[in-house]
Amino acid sequence: MILGAVVLVAALVVVGVFYFRQAGERADLNDRLDIAQTLLPALTKQKQDLEDELASAQSSLDTSRVEFPESVDSIEYGEYLFEIADDCNVALASLSFPKPTTKKVGTVTYSVVSLSLPIKGTLANIFEFIDTIRTDDRFASTEVKNINMNVGGSVTISVDIYGYKG
Repeated sequence: MILGAVVLVAALVVVGVFYFRQAGERADLNDRLDIAQTLLPALTKQKQDLEDELASAQSSLDTSRVEFPESVDSIEYGEYLFEIADDCNVALASLSFPKPTTKKVGTVTYSVVSLSLPIKGTLANIFEFIDTIRTDDRFASTEVKNINMNVGGSVTISVDIYGYKG
């Protein structure tokens, strides 16, 4: 009987130790679950904000890619320039397209064509031509670099046309 009581007490001690150990683990897991449930709404909002920011950045990138053509077609831009010159009543004396160079800005590489545009006309028409190049959507990726005015109504305009190389 004593031996049976000792075995029973030993079994109760072992069961009690396992029970209290499991109860401690359960309490620890409940605390961790409470912390996770507290953090979940903030993390969900942060994830949504980051997804919105990513979508905005992607949209901005897509918009920028539209602004910068992948290549600068000399025939196409030549036609545009002669059309604008005609609309502005100026004479574009000559037009030659040099081989594009590359320009790296940060991690983005651009194809750049530098043009020299010799034009003749009245001062008002010349300014209209320059303004049209600066504001025309077809020249959104164009930068007017320099304007040299000569006596007699002739002007040489230096422009750079940028193309996105990806």
